Amino acid sequence: MKATEQTAPPTVKTDLFGGHFRSFRKDPPAFLTRLSTLGDVSAFRLGKIPAFFLNHPDLIRDLLVTNHAKFMKGRALQRAKGLLGEGLLTSEKEFHLRQRRMIQPAFHRNRINDYARSMIEFGEKMAGEWRGGETRDIDREMMRLTLWIVGKTLFGANVENDADEVGKAMTTIVSMFNFILLPYSELLEKLPFPPITKLKNARKTLDEVIYKIIETRRKSGEDTGDLLSMLLMAQDEETGGAMTDKQIRDECLTLFLAGHETTANALTWTFYLLSQNPEAEQKFHAEIDEILDNRAVTPEDYPRLKFTEQILAESMRLFPPAWAIGRLALEEHEFGGYKIAPKSLVLASPFVMHHDARFWENAEEFIPERWETVSVKEAGNKFIYLPFSKGIRSCIGEGFAWMEGILLLAVLGRKWKLSLALGQKIGLQAMVTLRPKYGMKMRIESR
Repeated sequence: MKATEQTAPPTVKTDLFGGHFRSFRKDPPAFLTRLSTLGDVSAFRLGKIPAFFLNHPDLIRDLLVTNHAKFMKGRALQRAKGLLGEGLLTSEKEFHLRQRRMIQPAFHRNRINDYARSMIEFGEKMAGEWRGGETRDIDREMMRLTLWIVGKTLFGANVENDADEVGKAMTTIVSMFNFILLPYSELLEKLPFPPITKLKNARKTLDEVIYKIIETRRKSGEDTGDLLSMLLMAQDEETGGAMTDKQIRDECLTLFLAGHETTANALTWTFYLLSQNPEAEQKFHAEIDEILDNRAVTPEDYPRLKFTEQILAESMRLFPPAWAIGRLALEEHEFGGYKIAPKSLVLASPFVMHHDARFWENAEEFIPERWETVSVKEAGNKFIYLPFSKGIRSCIGEGFAWMEGILLLAVLGRKWKLSLALGQKIGLQAMVTLRPKYGMKMRIESR
């Protein structure tokens, strides 16, 4: 892992203009995979921004844990403040730590157990809507389902009526993450052309829904014990003042996005993988049938669904929703013998690490049984498995996501078997999350 006599890490040939920007933007996972063949540290350039790619667990640990204070969030999330405000995803340093401490109780294990009933209830609702023989856009269905759940569990709000509109607005905002990475995007945002108008309309839609939820709760004065109640009651440690509607909006919007986008993608890819691996699918259905014995799923079933957990773990290994982790260097730092200058972008990729044959046997294959001999926690501690990142900025809702994913797989899998629609293409669309590029049409078949 030590550098040779080179003064700079290895790289690949640049594009005609903009360094490696076009190659990176065209297919980020493929570009980073290509860089990974050069060594544990490689270099590239996004316009004028020097960037470095880390591809070893020890280096990723250094970035996210050991020397995390030398770095801040990357350009994409800094630019996202215009969309998300100063929420947990975009805030920094002491403000971020204060917000995280304030929000953490909403994700305590006992509280997540309470959320399980809503997860099952909405899962059953969707399972009841499906009909045998029909074809559905499973990526959209999972977005709709997880949006219902995050609205109810974290904000005590029924967003079923707004789900389609909110889902479209969320998709627009996610798609704009690529736009805000463009050089000079700060200037482009001031121009009245269609993408900007579409973005502003999406932000307006989400603001209307979220501010309405906040207003309704303020008027009722009810403490329902959910995240929104905690935010409304929270007081600033220094001033003693309450959070403004704008501050609460920022946190709500951030968790609306993070709380449904990632799990929806994980479920979509899981149903795809099951459809392509009949033996695993059969074993999955057998576990459900054995544990449930023709009854409905209950929260108490969650720890018993061991193979279902292995399926979800393996799905997030092959298709991690958060496919890349970016940091901006605040000061000079050395990785593997190479000095990284301040203001450099440093990237690590769960997607590339999860496919690295050095750490995973038969890395490209879907093998849920691999998790019988290594636990998710053990792989995470080795920094070879990072679907929720690591360190002080790891996903606050990890426990929530595991329970939601496993219970929903069981609820839907109890009644239905999904097969890939004829002619459905498969590709990766790496935006802020790893979405299926061409959607995911699947045929619904009764079990």
